[in-house]
Amino acid sequence: MSSDRSATVVPSGITDPVELARAELKAALAAIEIKANYPKRISEASGRVASKARRIAEKKPFVALAGIVVGSAAIGSAVWGIARSVSR
Repeated sequence: MSSDRSATVVPSGITDPVELARAELKAALAAIEIKANYPKRISEASGRVASKARRIAEKKPFVALAGIVVGSAAIGSAVWGIARSVSR
């Protein structure tokens, strides 16, 4: 993550206006690429959620089991509701 952040920062001390414009453009394009790279952002977020779920499961297994049951019920209800609305 720190390498991503350093790519979006314009170095100080540039006096040449052309070099400054190039550095600003490079930083802006890097920032856009970081923001628009949804697969990478989703992968990082799912990794954070998975590691948090593992920590909870290790510390509090009953809470993790309850979360799985509630999540499964929610997904099942959503699928059932969608199937019912489509079949009508």
